[in-house]
Amino acid sequence: MRIPAHTVCTAIRDDIVSGVFEPGGRLTEEVLARRYGVSRVPVREALRTLESEGFVTTRRHAGACVAEPTEQEAADLLELRMLLEPLAAARAARRRSEGHLRVLRGLVRLGQERARRGQGEDLRSLGGWFHETLGQASASPGLIALLTQMRHKVSWMYVVDAPVRPVESWAEHGAIVDAVARGDAERARALTALHVDRAAQAHRLRVRTLQPAVNMAGGPH
Repeated sequence: MRIPAHTVCTAIRDDIVSGVFEPGGRLTEEVLARRYGVSRVPVREALRTLESEGFVTTRRHAGACVAEPTEQEAADLLELRMLLEPLAAARAARRRSEGHLRVLRGLVRLGQERARRGQGEDLRSLGGWFHETLGQASASPGLIALLTQMRHKVSWMYVVDAPVRPVESWAEHGAIVDAVARGDAERARALTALHVDRAAQAHRLRVRTLQPAVNMAGGPH
């Protein structure tokens, strides 16, 4: 059975994000095909997709390589998140289903309970699930795709520390869900913007991944 290119793409992306393939490292079709047990055709398609997403770059005489993002690109990524996450919350307030609300409320209950008990090991995965579900509730396929790609790249470029005040962080999640449930798009947007802004302070660059930004202007004027 032929393994589809999107499955191979997911596998390569996961290995890039987790550090199996380091920035600047070559990605040869033959080696990747052998690693994932597929032909070179889906590998080639997957590499094209990953290049469009910014995880892979093609170099003369070297072929496909893992991209080497700059510090500026990493900063831009968090700024983009501060625009897209509030937009998703606002759309979720207008378009969410009852199923989305049930999942979001359940995640908030679990998160608040574990935060109160100091069970921090579960909070990161619950937080990721919360924001993924909030994005899904926007019912906007293009936005959901951008958010998914952005979260992969944030995981690649940053180490995220646990919230200093997890109880307060999950109270913010709860307030966002309340606004979404009431259909209050502007309040959902504002609360999410505040939450994402605070969360950005817990992001630390993965130094091994990032290169200093290059000033292409030739110096100050």
